[in-house]
Amino acid sequence: SAQFQLAVPVAVVFAPGSVPGDLPRSLPFRDVQEMEISVNLRPSITSRYEMVYRRTTAQEEAALDVATAREADAALHPLQDASLGSLTMYVVPESSSLLPQGISVYVGKHRSALVRAGGGLVALRTRLQQLTQVMSFTASSISAALSDRVPDGQLGPDARRHLKSSLGYEITFSLLNPDPKSHAVDWDIEDAVNRYVQPVLDKLSLVANFSVDSQILYYAVLGVTPRFDKESSSFLLSAHSLPHVINPVEARLGSSAASLYPVLNFLLYVPERSHSPLYIQDKDGAPVSTNAFHSPRWGGIMVYNVEAPASPQVSLPLHVDVDMVQVMEVFLAQLRLLFGLSREELPPEFLLESPGNEGLADWELDRLLWAHTVENIATVSTTLTSLAQLLDKIGNIVIKDDVASEVYQAVASAQSAMAELAAGHLHLAFQASKEAVTSSERAFFDPSLLHLLYFPDDQKFAIYIPLFLPMAVPILLSLAKIVREARQRKKEPTKMD
Repeated sequence: SAQFQLAVPVAVVFAPGSVPGDLPRSLPFRDVQEMEISVNLRPSITSRYEMVYRRTTAQEEAALDVATAREADAALHPLQDASLGSLTMYVVPESSSLLPQGISVYVGKHRSALVRAGGGLVALRTRLQQLTQVMSFTASSISAALSDRVPDGQLGPDARRHLKSSLGYEITFSLLNPDPKSHAVDWDIEDAVNRYVQPVLDKLSLVANFSVDSQILYYAVLGVTPRFDKESSSFLLSAHSLPHVINPVEARLGSSAASLYPVLNFLLYVPERSHSPLYIQDKDGAPVSTNAFHSPRWGGIMVYNVEAPASPQVSLPLHVDVDMVQVMEVFLAQLRLLFGLSREELPPEFLLESPGNEGLADWELDRLLWAHTVENIATVSTTLTSLAQLLDKIGNIVIKDDVASEVYQAVASAQSAMAELAAGHLHLAFQASKEAVTSSERAFFDPSLLHLLYFPDDQKFAIYIPLFLPMAVPILLSLAKIVREARQRKKEPTKMD
């Protein structure tokens, strides 16, 4: 397949007093930087940063004339190129008080950053390159998206952690109460989802459709018996036993079997009285601060301990009101991990604005879209290749017009997605890649292409010979007799009168 070109429109905007003295040309000017992303794949991947260097407009200057970087970020937002995948870097003078002491780069929650000038063009370019690695795709985020096509040895440990790109996801919140005789547990999951989860899903609605449900399971126990620790008089689950916790619980969840889309499970486990309090340990034996763990591509589990009653005479069951703020903080962090939105280690002079209530910044959404677009195109290519191999194997297969048109549609949409990526139109590229996936899957799973409907020739002979042979024997014998008689006639000379 052709080569991927990922074009990123970047505006580098100089505030008064921040223009480096060693610019190659007078402002405004354009500059293109291309880099090959080294992923061991047949379609090579090139990233192309289309930089426009210019001065601030009067409006941008006014927006930068505020006290803090956060206010500047909010004021600049309506003035920027808001198209998905684009970046705007505002270069402010070295002496600017917008950025806190010791901070030279501030990444906002939209698609822009503030960069402190200083050290000429070379230093600025290095900083801009670091910024594109933070705010746009990286070699590792693209190779993670293509992880199923890259040999195992060449990937980082996180590459296969992220959920695969899908048109939809189902999220299930489950409260596990193994000991309802001792604990009557209440959780206001509906309010918590509306308040904490919904804003994040609204932001992610560009990426896929989400459905959310919740359930309470009684008498559901973890598959591992925790170890009692005398020193802390508590029970411990060690890191190596965590994978064994999931299977028995999963049998009780029972949602993923009927689901079209990947299911993300978030479980809140209230340990039974006989195993309370229960703490999770990491690999080094230290307690995990969140008392939770996540499983890549599956979901997460959090253990919620109930305080033991002060006097032993308390009537059971104890009424427990779950602190949903604490729980949702953990589940949202796990949701970000599952989507590969974890924050990477940054140089100390970088300051990242927290995305607030929405759970992810605009540029993080773009990162997700870059990765999913590339993954979708690769998936379409795999699906169509598999379909072509199937059709090659079955010579007598019938391809209906609607299947053929889906295949043409998938190819056209995938090509259009590649073209939009190369033009720097991330939103259009992502939409086209989703249409390509839909069409290719419709073609691949079309009921008329079930290979069970088409028999190889030897099977046909095996089925029909027993039926026709008994009828064929007398027919063949009489044919032979007719042939013999015809020959006999030829041999006998006709009598002449």
